[in-house]
Amino acid sequence: MTFISKFGALCLATGFASLFSAAGVEVKWKLDAPIVTYWCGPGHTMPLNDRSAVQVADGGWNVGWASKPEDLDFFWRHGIRANLVIGTPDVDDPVQAKALDATIERVRNHPALYGYHLCDEPSTARFPQLGRLVAYLRKKDPGHLAYINLLPTYANNETLGAKGDTPTAYREYLHQFIEVVKPSLISYDHYTFFKNSDSDQYFLNLALIREASLKAGLPFLNIIQACDSPGEGWREPGANELRWLTYTSLAYGANGISHFRYDSGLCKGPDEPNALYWSVSRFNHDFMAIATELQSLKSIGAFHCGKLPSGGMALPKDSAFKPEAMPKEILIGYFGKSSRRPTHIVVVNTDYKNAISTRITGSGKMEVFHAPTKTWSKCPGGNRIMLELPPGGGRLIRLSK
Repeated sequence: MTFISKFGALCLATGFASLFSAAGVEVKWKLDAPIVTYWCGPGHTMPLNDRSAVQVADGGWNVGWASKPEDLDFFWRHGIRANLVIGTPDVDDPVQAKALDATIERVRNHPALYGYHLCDEPSTARFPQLGRLVAYLRKKDPGHLAYINLLPTYANNETLGAKGDTPTAYREYLHQFIEVVKPSLISYDHYTFFKNSDSDQYFLNLALIREASLKAGLPFLNIIQACDSPGEGWREPGANELRWLTYTSLAYGANGISHFRYDSGLCKGPDEPNALYWSVSRFNHDFMAIATELQSLKSIGAFHCGKLPSGGMALPKDSAFKPEAMPKEILIGYFGKSSRRPTHIVVVNTDYKNAISTRITGSGKMEVFHAPTKTWSKCPGGNRIMLELPPGGGRLIRLSK
């Protein structure tokens, strides 16, 4: 297969935007396919070779890490794209700008390049410099993402560089990021599972990110916890917790997820996946299937039944979709072409310890999506369906066309 045919096949397979500068066609980066990526894994903290690249691809991750330009070749051979780590060079410094230009020229047409990784968890004080760098990259290479990951809600005001109570300070932090940096994607992390309890801000953070994403018209990505960290007091999540993180992200309209950490949480050692890797692999494929179905739709709302978490919204009484018998823990994400008429819902069991059964009624005949086979089937009950949801699990349902 020639280089051009390989390139075209990869673009068709992944749906990612690409830059054909040689043909004189300039395409600005946009999210054409949901993102499933990771932190601290092959190309970053683990050896990158053909074996580890295959492990990434088989596990359902479609964006990897490239610490140096040569890493892109490994990912390319296995149909994966990657963010190249470039740090935060000062583009006002001629020497640093010249070095950055050389890197861009070297990689901009590489078919495995997805974007440029700049930095993690900056405060507002860094936004002006990051804004200049993002603008520079967008001018030099508009076909690829400038990637920055943001702080969570539990960062204190001094770290954020914002004032007020938690929602007020975090909204200001997001507002400044969007206005000053002008990103193409909002990415954040929030690690919620501790030794003796869970964070009470997980849904608050998710809700605030969703709010900012919709207001700015930007996709968002949730970095989810896939490991323990004794120094931070985190506990190691199991398959149920990872399923819960995956489906709650979907219900709130996430366009991507990332796992922290791949190396310690999902592998025993280099190229040695553990039991959690196999569970997460299934969730990754399901996330891609469901997020792809939802991609042309707008996130209309994310509603909680039963106990209302911090930042959560209760299911409206006149809801077009509702459980017949109100369970203790359920989340319903609304989606549709129009904000006035939801046509799709993601129903999630927000109890990650126990399975539940719930019957959902809709405003018309419904169909249910089977993520593993990417197929829809009619609900035998017409506008009613009985769902058996595993701990933290979910299903996608739509009104029949």
